[in-house]
Amino acid sequence: MNEFLKAAIEEAIYGVENNHGGPFGAVVVREGKIIARGHNKVILNNDPTDHAEMIAIRDAAGKLGRFDLSDCELYTSCEPCPMCFSAIYWAKIPKVYYGCTREDAAQIGFDDNYIYEVIMGATSDKRAEFRQMGRELCLGVFEQWKNKDGKRHY
Repeated sequence: MNEFLKAAIEEAIYGVENNHGGPFGAVVVREGKIIARGHNKVILNNDPTDHAEMIAIRDAAGKLGRFDLSDCELYTSCEPCPMCFSAIYWAKIPKVYYGCTREDAAQIGFDDNYIYEVIMGATSDKRAEFRQMGRELCLGVFEQWKNKDGKRHY
């Protein structure tokens, strides 16, 4: 077994054994070395965004002092959910290796198919209501950003 995937699984086991959250673990690897680890801490921190991948990515970015992780890889015990997929995309991580599939996760109660269906427009059933308001005020801030000198793109 790959040593990095094994480390991600060990993170998942630690989280389960300590009642931190679901059975998910992740590590970020750079130049053949683990630079960040994470396991699901949704229950521990009462934070629905504390998924293993999110924690590992935050830790790696903090340690490297940058948000661009394009020279890193992510190893995770399960196929990333849509939120974690987005974080991986925004962090510019080019390779992700995962163990279990999202179908495996659904079998134990972690089913994110609804989110995929909403994203793809396959369902009109919305569990949350979204309404636009204050666009003109918000556009003012966008304009400020657009015209800002020395801004750092990401």
